[in-house]
Amino acid sequence: MEAIQTFLQSTGFAKVASEPLDLVMILVSCVLLYLAIVKKFEPLLLLPIAFGMLLTNLPGAGMYHAEFFADGHINWAELGTGHGGLLDYLYLGVKLGIYPCLIFIGVGAGTDFAPLIANPKTLLLGAAAQLGIFVTYIGANLLGFTGPESASIGIIGGADGPTAIYTTANLAPHLLGPIAVAAYSYMALVPVIQPPIMKALTTSEERKIKMKQLRPVSKTEKILFPIVVTIFVSFMLPSAAPLVGCLMLGNLMKESGVVERLNKTAQNELMNIVTIFLGISVGATATADNFLNLSTLSILAMGIVAFGMGSAGGVLLAKLMNVFSKEKVNPLIGSAGVSAVPMAARVSQVVGQKEDPSNFLLMHAMGPNVAGVIGSAVAAGVLMSLFGG
Repeated sequence: MEAIQTFLQSTGFAKVASEPLDLVMILVSCVLLYLAIVKKFEPLLLLPIAFGMLLTNLPGAGMYHAEFFADGHINWAELGTGHGGLLDYLYLGVKLGIYPCLIFIGVGAGTDFAPLIANPKTLLLGAAAQLGIFVTYIGANLLGFTGPESASIGIIGGADGPTAIYTTANLAPHLLGPIAVAAYSYMALVPVIQPPIMKALTTSEERKIKMKQLRPVSKTEKILFPIVVTIFVSFMLPSAAPLVGCLMLGNLMKESGVVERLNKTAQNELMNIVTIFLGISVGATATADNFLNLSTLSILAMGIVAFGMGSAGGVLLAKLMNVFSKEKVNPLIGSAGVSAVPMAARVSQVVGQKEDPSNFLLMHAMGPNVAGVIGSAVAAGVLMSLFGG
């Protein structure tokens, strides 16, 4: 009978009474699983994030210990004695900045920077779309969040999940769960969030502007681009070097044409494996203490503001460019400056074709779209250099 009693006390059913909020978090994880599977909200990452959230909140499972990573430090002594759970060890890849950088290699391997090289001024649109990051940073600061927390919340406006995770893991790891969920949820909602903003800020005539065909880009330009960008950005902002360097390494593997096997591995096997580990480990940080509080709701609210401001920033700069430029830019491509590649560029195409079915903006929108990937990484570097991340 004593053995049976000991067994019953060790079950999750017995332990949930002392930690009832775990049930709430399990319910939240099931909702996110529903959004990933049924609604297809960024399922490649939202599904493992939601399942990681489920695993970390199972009573008594001991798969993740937030105290091992308290105050931004890793308790190597506890981990070294074997007291850590599975998710503790997987989370080291997030905490040490390994997973986001590996994903950026895969992103670079699948990115074509030719539209940006052919029309360099679209780099400005990608930069303008980072407006949401800095406006939200200021807003979060005014609401009482610390500088590092405000920077991590603001980075949601870049619409770049790996960059948001990388920045938050360095600056405010206790906010990693809600920020990751917000970032990937809003990325999935690009076709819903952006069109009303784009239409509100442009006239019908502006949405009908046709842009001339982009010039051909030589292979030499494509090869030199990642090398030059890595050197320039790293000299200017060393803290951005890990993300930008990995992004450009992946792109160089693609454009050089001499390591096709590595290029395919980076785009497929590497990306898929790291995505699983990244999602599960990020979900593991979404414990009841970190997730069920007022700040989480504030993060979700400010995240959508950041995203909307980023989209608006690109559109407004495109309108300003038209005041001084002879070759008109369709302002719709400015909203693609957020780095949700290629979804944001497709939204520019769809909205433009509703005004004029003969207008093709996709390739033009890809310029600011890929510029946004670089821009969000640079913005993350700026924020981390300010707060010592």
